[in-house]
Amino acid sequence: MKRVDNKVCVISGGARGLGLAAAEALLAEGARVMITDLDEAAGAEALERLRAGGKPVAFTRQDVTVEDGWAEVFDAVERKWGGVDVLLNNAGIAALADVEAADFAHWKRTLAVNLDGVYLGTQAAIGRMKTRGGSIINVASIEGLIGEALIPAYNASKGGVRIFSKSAAIHCARAGYRIRINSLCPGFAETQLVAGALAALTPEDAQTFVERTLARIPMGRFARPEEIAAAVLFLASDESSYMTGSDLVVDGGMTA
Repeated sequence: MKRVDNKVCVISGGARGLGLAAAEALLAEGARVMITDLDEAAGAEALERLRAGGKPVAFTRQDVTVEDGWAEVFDAVERKWGGVDVLLNNAGIAALADVEAADFAHWKRTLAVNLDGVYLGTQAAIGRMKTRGGSIINVASIEGLIGEALIPAYNASKGGVRIFSKSAAIHCARAGYRIRINSLCPGFAETQLVAGALAALTPEDAQTFVERTLARIPMGRFARPEEIAAAVLFLASDESSYMTGSDLVVDGGMTA
């Protein structure tokens, strides 16, 4: 039997990067997957790629900051496959700007997507999972564990994801819902999120940032998306049945 055979999974921000890699990993192990994303064109491309071999996958457009949109996503999944077993709250944004350079609009937008979106998704998933159980995986970051001068809003949002996830996990466990909630804390990875943030810098500054970051990673390289996706697969599967309220760090030794 495959590791997540017939589990129904929802992945926000699933059109690219970690979300797309996670969808591929889950589908390969028997899951049925709904990916959501704000970018419809990217979502359509991802869907075409993921459907190879007739795999059970669908796409719907979603803005994770819109509360009513979460009910619409879960309703669509329930109509198609009958219920949700796994939610990967993956949608996120990042931009490089220190506390003096970042404006308030950037701060609010980062927290809206990265933290409010996780709150709304988690709350909606609990409502759908409380009678059947499930796994909620909230993508935090090592930047929710340590500080980085160029991403204060991102630091704040990912730190919030970690502590919020612990609170929600305790609530579900004590309520007897059989819902596990854990935070995934990736290090720097070869994704569009990182590439997009670096693109805002001059080529010289971007190169300096990359070199400085690589020097802090004992394994000497950024993660491949599939390496982070392997951790998603573990948290989605019953192999992590005694884990809740935990931070799973996958960072090449950077925080060590």
